[in-house]
Amino acid sequence: MTTAKLLVMAAVIGVVGTTQALAACEIADAKLEEAIQENPRFRGPANSQAVRDLRSLRDAAFTLRSYGRHEDCERLLANIRELIAGPPMGSLGDNDEEQADIQNSAREPKTRRGTPSGNRGNKDAKPLIRIDQLTPGLRTDEMIGAEVRSSDDKIVGEVRNIVFGTKDGRDYAIIASGGFFTTGKDSIVVPIRSLKVTQDRSSFFLPIVKDVMETVPVMPDQDYNWLSDQTWRARNDAFFEKP
Repeated sequence: MTTAKLLVMAAVIGVVGTTQALAACEIADAKLEEAIQENPRFRGPANSQAVRDLRSLRDAAFTLRSYGRHEDCERLLANIRELIAGPPMGSLGDNDEEQADIQNSAREPKTRRGTPSGNRGNKDAKPLIRIDQLTPGLRTDEMIGAEVRSSDDKIVGEVRNIVFGTKDGRDYAIIASGGFFTTGKDSIVVPIRSLKVTQDRSSFFLPIVKDVMETVPVMPDQDYNWLSDQTWRARNDAFFEKP
């Protein structure tokens, strides 16, 4: 057999092997959304966290597939299938609270508030943009998890949640600003219209310097009852108004 024919056969085998690998991980095969719609176990507010967790696993499988890790993707899909078919997810796992805290802390960014400085001082730094001036518009997945900096270019937190649709038309970014950026007592509430963003959409900026951050009110409750407290919101929002 000639060298040319061998090369052709190798190429064909390679294509077939790639096709088989691609076919090995089909996200739709997990039938997650069908289970969410049809299984009473996944319906209702009490089960919303389990649904979010399953969708996060599904998204992770998609990420593995996009990087060509088809075997790992399929293993993750197998876990999703088991969780769908198994007992309620709330009854799974261990109850060691100390270990749970350790594992949760491993999920958090390790950059602490106030450091480091960014590159806004560089001569070639492009101007910041108001969010309502972006084209195309900003997606929520571009905001969640993004770093937030003060006007003097110091990291102050990370976007952890977004509130839309308030009666007065004010939408908010919930920014975890203390310790390891976990949503909690150190979160601040920032009107989205007060934020600016870099042109590559990687960092958001507050209209206040880092030192003023120490005086900004923290989110008073985790149930979002503050949304109905007009006095608190007015006092809070005043910190972010343009001078």
